[in-house]
Amino acid sequence: MNSMKLVGIFLVLFAALDCTFATAQQIPAHLPSSRWPTIVPEPSRIILAQTSPRGPRVGDPFDPYAEARQRLVDTRIRSAGVTNQRVLDAIEQTPRHEFVPAVVRNQAYFDMALPIGSAQTISSPFIVASMTETLDPQDTDRVLEIGTGSGYQAAVLSPLVDEVYSIEIVEPLGLTARAVLDRLGYDNVFTKIGDGFKGWPEKAPFDKIIVTCSPESVPVPLVEQLREGGSMIIPVGERYQQTLYRMIKKDGELVRQPLRPTLFVPMTGTAEEGRHTLPDPEHPTLVNGNFETATATSVESSGAPSQTDQADLAVESEFVAGWYYGRQVRRVVEHGNAMARFENETPGLGSHLLQGIAIDGSLVSTIRLSARIRTHGIVKGPDTDAWPMLAISFYDASRRDLGMTTLGPYRGTQDWHTDGRVLRVPPTAKEAIVRIGLFGATGRVDFDDVVVEKIGR
Repeated sequence: MNSMKLVGIFLVLFAALDCTFATAQQIPAHLPSSRWPTIVPEPSRIILAQTSPRGPRVGDPFDPYAEARQRLVDTRIRSAGVTNQRVLDAIEQTPRHEFVPAVVRNQAYFDMALPIGSAQTISSPFIVASMTETLDPQDTDRVLEIGTGSGYQAAVLSPLVDEVYSIEIVEPLGLTARAVLDRLGYDNVFTKIGDGFKGWPEKAPFDKIIVTCSPESVPVPLVEQLREGGSMIIPVGERYQQTLYRMIKKDGELVRQPLRPTLFVPMTGTAEEGRHTLPDPEHPTLVNGNFETATATSVESSGAPSQTDQADLAVESEFVAGWYYGRQVRRVVEHGNAMARFENETPGLGSHLLQGIAIDGSLVSTIRLSARIRTHGIVKGPDTDAWPMLAISFYDASRRDLGMTTLGPYRGTQDWHTDGRVLRVPPTAKEAIVRIGLFGATGRVDFDDVVVEKIGR
């Protein structure tokens, strides 16, 4: 795998992230004024869908991206567990390259989040597909989306539901998304600029609500605007420790079903102003780097797991507490010692785990990154960098990539050993992502005691 693809593996950190990254795609200057979106003045500030000629669709002889979309669905989305054929068809038919800036268009059909400007990202295709499938869209649904971003999630929902209402707090992004949606003919998608925390009361109630950025707790206005029996997909929690929930409204209250650990950018505006637990960028540290904490993410939160459930989860779980976006990974306990185990039999297939942390390069000059590693039968994958490794990437305040450092690669069969290195932190760094896994190699690798430790300043 080349270094660009490695950087991108589930960069879905910020993503998932239809709510945040860098380098905005501008509204084309050549568009005639009649094609510009219409903005209704305050207080509603609604940007209504326009009627315009449709752009190239899948199946058109001049569509150069059709094969890439099909390959994305077959190798990265269906293989990762998305089974709803309507959703798979929507991903295959939605021109993601139209929703990203020209400078990253060549990466449009990688399974990764991409910068779209204003410190925002477009979510990875797998995250969009997974959340859409979980939403269970029906032809008659009226859906509210919080966090328009580039407009890609709304475009995917468009053929699956009756109407999509989408809110974006960052005005340049909302305008750009509206222009793209208009140009491609998504006339059942309605957008407005505003604070997603407040929802869209004039259009309520909604059958479904999908939130693509994370508040610390569920906004009350969204609960009020969801119809009885309706469902909401929303990531909730601390800045770097969140859980993706499916919530169903019953008797006016939300019944929560936790789905998986996740990491989305924060819901800004009212939600962020009311956040109680803030990260500490002066003292960066990983959560559950020794994997001793089991996770109950797969257990309904409405009832406490039994002692048997907890024991089972402690032995083996597809989710790893504190970490997210796992592929082919399990938490296992061997002779009383917990670890993250990655196994892969298909060369090039993803097997990895990641965690985001706050880190301020003006307050932290150097860190030590280390881990204990054990390998068995490792064979390099089809790409140059397809080896097991430990990696860290740094990002600035606009979530621009400041570079990645890797430890490894780890080859063949080796017993437990410790690998570590002291690294310089870029002065403009504000966030980092730590990644562990096989990254396309085959065999088995175990990780334990993954540590980020402040050294300098």
